[in-house]
Amino acid sequence: MGLGSSVVCDIRLNTALSPEQRERYQDGRVIRDLLADAKTIAIVGLSTEKTKASNMVASYLLDEGYRVIPVNPRAPEILGQPCYPDLKSIPVPVDVVQVFRPASEVPAIVDEAIEIGAKAIWMQLRIIDLASADRALAAGLKVVVDRCLKMEHGRYSGALHWAGMNTEVITAQRRRR
Repeated sequence: MGLGSSVVCDIRLNTALSPEQRERYQDGRVIRDLLADAKTIAIVGLSTEKTKASNMVASYLLDEGYRVIPVNPRAPEILGQPCYPDLKSIPVPVDVVQVFRPASEVPAIVDEAIEIGAKAIWMQLRIIDLASADRALAAGLKVVVDRCLKMEHGRYSGALHWAGMNTEVITAQRRRR
């Protein structure tokens, strides 16, 4: 197999979804719109431990200018942000609810996201509950499943190109700061 036919850099290898499911739950237009339009991201399951993926993602999003709202019933504050025990306790509108909890907890999280009027549900890598995703879509929310918000932000902003990664996004535009 020559370099031209290698799948080593194929971004689709990072998902457990079928091609049809990727089309429905990983639409590039939806992802780009969410990244561009969202201001407030509630992260359900944000860990206090700096080495956990949820904490690294939240730190990155804060650095990129997003308002991050931690949702963790065991912490009063994470990354200098006040923490809430659940989505219903958040006193401001939420654009994206990012899920860092097991798939078995997703149905209740989607119920709360619908109840608070969130605009989107984003299930982190390997967190897959397609029935709940469909329920969120039916309620009018945008949905992303089995994708990392931090990686997608880096992919569409051009930051991953700087690290030499093939993001399958072709652009001649430089990242805006």
